[in-house]
Amino acid sequence: MEGGKIVFKEESYLIMGCCFEVYKEKGNGFLESVYQECMEIEFEFQKVPFVRKPKLDLTYKGKPLSQKYEPDLIAFDEVILELKAVKDLADEHRAQVLNYLKATKKKLGLLVNFGSFPKLQYERFVNVE
Repeated sequence: MEGGKIVFKEESYLIMGCCFEVYKEKGNGFLESVYQECMEIEFEFQKVPFVRKPKLDLTYKGKPLSQKYEPDLIAFDEVILELKAVKDLADEHRAQVLNYLKATKKKLGLLVNFGSFPKLQYERFVNVE
């Protein structure tokens, strides 16, 4: 929340609705790439604008790096969506989303795990910089 207001409330609600729909349809146990493709299809069905695997520039002390970050999806040109298909989310997954937010200056990151059972696992990260 930013100033008592949920950051990108409507957008994140629609994105998470798509995630729940994919989980309901596919369940757990598939590879991350399967969920990635399913999310893209569901986004198209729900008319959610997105970019798949955008290459994000990185810098070090103002100098551009040849290395790039590639989050799974950016929706509404503002929300980073990082997908996982693991038994449980770990700190390195959280750090990955936080690094994406820091590198892009975007305000919201969603970390979604389709590998958990019996329900979808997700976390919300707000960039306060």
